[in-house]
Amino acid sequence: MNRITISQAAAHTGETVEIAGWLYNLRSSGKICFPQVRDGSGIMQCVAVKAVLGDEAFEKLKRLTQESSLVLRGKLRAEQRAPGGFEMDVDAFDILQRVPEETPYPITPKEHGPDFLLDHRHLWIRSRRQHAILKIRHEVVKAVRDYFDSHGFTLCDTPIFTPAACEGTTTLFEVDYFEDEKVYLTQSGQLYNEATAAAFGKVYTFGPTFRAEKSKTRRHLTEFWMVEPEMAYATLEDVKNVAEEMICFVVSRVLENRRAELAILERDLTRLESVKAPFPRMSYDQAVEILKKKGSPIEWGGDFGGTDETLLSEEFDRPLMVDRFPMQIKAFYFEPDAQRPELALGVDLLAPEGYGEIVGGGQRIHDYNLLLQRIKEHHLPQQAFEWYLDLRRYGSVPHAGFGMGIERCVTWICGIDHLRETIPFPRMLYRTKP
Repeated sequence: MNRITISQAAAHTGETVEIAGWLYNLRSSGKICFPQVRDGSGIMQCVAVKAVLGDEAFEKLKRLTQESSLVLRGKLRAEQRAPGGFEMDVDAFDILQRVPEETPYPITPKEHGPDFLLDHRHLWIRSRRQHAILKIRHEVVKAVRDYFDSHGFTLCDTPIFTPAACEGTTTLFEVDYFEDEKVYLTQSGQLYNEATAAAFGKVYTFGPTFRAEKSKTRRHLTEFWMVEPEMAYATLEDVKNVAEEMICFVVSRVLENRRAELAILERDLTRLESVKAPFPRMSYDQAVEILKKKGSPIEWGGDFGGTDETLLSEEFDRPLMVDRFPMQIKAFYFEPDAQRPELALGVDLLAPEGYGEIVGGGQRIHDYNLLLQRIKEHHLPQQAFEWYLDLRRYGSVPHAGFGMGIERCVTWICGIDHLRETIPFPRMLYRTKP
């Protein structure tokens, strides 16, 4: 028997095939029942007739419980009214495991609270909505990789254990290493990226990062995935151009390949179809003036809060770039503006619809003496950064890069409320299970 996935049904119309999956739903009408089966690639409605299966088999199937595992065999036919556009006329089936009625599947069509659903996240990811979100996440990740792989970037993995902070010393997870040595879970692969960029020209790293911020908002996770490109002989303008091109590429790919999933989420596609270059751009100075006029209490020198980011981006139908932030609110490695040294050559890309920052980056300091000065000003241990200073001793050049959090990007593209739904098993301030 030819076993196929549900997504392959169109290529096997009229054939007798086998599908292995789980019971998603079941309804019956007299001597006919209609089991819906999911297999990870889609949902197939099946038609089971008592006269074909026999009394005993029909009753077994009719009484089958939600999420029981089974293998069905039968002939496929096109049916526009069915989910996915195809149905199977069942000839036979095998039940691998029947969910006991005394311990039924806990997630039902009734309303469940977020804590209950997160406690059952290992099961919640089977639902259509969560399945759609994670399929879109897969598409975003693939599109990001395809973009960089096709534009001359080399993937270079960076360490998860690091000896020192990349950004803030208060947002690190400390880990006991061998022989009483302390290391930290990485906040970013950027510093190592700068080394690989000097070897390969254009590189990117893609992996998990960790922030020990005690933030309990819909925009924060303690463990998240980030893509970080870095480019030698590059400036702030190169960062803006690459980020803009990458975002357009990713959104276009999702629109091309994941319309069915976006429909499940009831996403307004016109919002995504508006995401085209050029993106609007403004300076930090201009942004502060706009925020003040809109009633924000922000003063020059302060960083943007979530409300500020929403106020800035609400005028635009595509991402907004804000550049040249005060040095005092940026990391030690940012190159200062030559005309105004109090400003950093950095940029934040703010998603529309109130989704906040999804890209942050800029130009790095390439002068040895200035970088050493910044390390001391930030009270960072010079010894831990000697290897990083080597990059300025041996062939230093202007270079630049950025980071994009995958979960924030997926949250925006999906149009959902909280980024905890965009990763299979979210880690947040008060959640480490399941």
